[in-house]
Amino acid sequence: MSVVVIGLSHRSAPVELRERFAFVENKIPEALQQLRESGLVTEGVVLSTCNRVEIYAATTLAPDDQFFARVKKFFIEHHAYDGALGDELYTFAEPHSLHHLFKVAAGLDSMVVGETEIFGQLKKAYDLAFQHKHTGARLNKAFQRAFNVAKHIRTETNIQRGSVSVMSAAVELAEKIFTTLAEHEVLVIGAGETSEKTARALQSRGVSKITVTNRSPERALALAAELGGRAVPFETWPEEFEQIDIAVSSTASTTHILDRAKLEPLMKRRKHRPLLLIDIAVPRDIDPAVSELDNVYLYNVDDLQSIASDYLKLRQEEVARCEQIIAGKVAALLEANKIAASLGRG
Repeated sequence: MSVVVIGLSHRSAPVELRERFAFVENKIPEALQQLRESGLVTEGVVLSTCNRVEIYAATTLAPDDQFFARVKKFFIEHHAYDGALGDELYTFAEPHSLHHLFKVAAGLDSMVVGETEIFGQLKKAYDLAFQHKHTGARLNKAFQRAFNVAKHIRTETNIQRGSVSVMSAAVELAEKIFTTLAEHEVLVIGAGETSEKTARALQSRGVSKITVTNRSPERALALAAELGGRAVPFETWPEEFEQIDIAVSSTASTTHILDRAKLEPLMKRRKHRPLLLIDIAVPRDIDPAVSELDNVYLYNVDDLQSIASDYLKLRQEEVARCEQIIAGKVAALLEANKIAASLGRG
């Protein structure tokens, strides 16, 4: 049995394509069940974030071209995608699959190298699969080792030096548009973990007026209380555009919640003052066409890449150290698997 990976990420595919393959969290257990019932794999974990959609699996079949062609077909058909896919969709077999998993866990494959947000997202993805009994001995061991490697890298290297999250990169982007954030009001659309961390990052840079909206009013009220801000009903958030300067959107909507037709009259009401829109959601919350309006600055997760690249230059030496650590850990895991197999335990 071996571990394989299939997926696409910000390194291989633009957000326009990634959003087509995003998994809704409550549908993931069902998707894993279907994948296992296909006979291709015996264990599976789905990781679906704004920057990547990946399936980690254990299989008793030979991970050759024919095997991956069948897994790719499942991946594409599950999302009812009728377009052509080439190098955007990558596949890895051992040892590359384990190396990739360890890099992802450590934040080395992230848009902002060294960020820690992915560690929590990966752990959550694993826990979901584990709770629904879609993992077994092979993936349990691989993921636990990946988590240990990530913690080791954080404590033994300086890979986290400087800003290390998409949220902090988004805030730095805001500071490029508005020299100081203290005088500007922020609307946070969506009260999930990403929104909360972005709001806290904005507060750390001086923002004092934050308005929160969410489909669940209880969650909006709770987050607003934690931030010392205020909550507004989800149905009325467009009315806030008259006084805000920055809107951060990260909802679970599968369609655009803001388009040009809705924004254009709002811009007239706010007398066309500059408006910064940061769309961290995948699928995207904001229609790209709004950027055609005067004084509207729209950025999505892929636009944060330029900021992330600046961080990467500062961390290249640490990346090399991390790669050496990961290579050693992968070799040790593969050797342990060989020993376990020879003893009839793997």
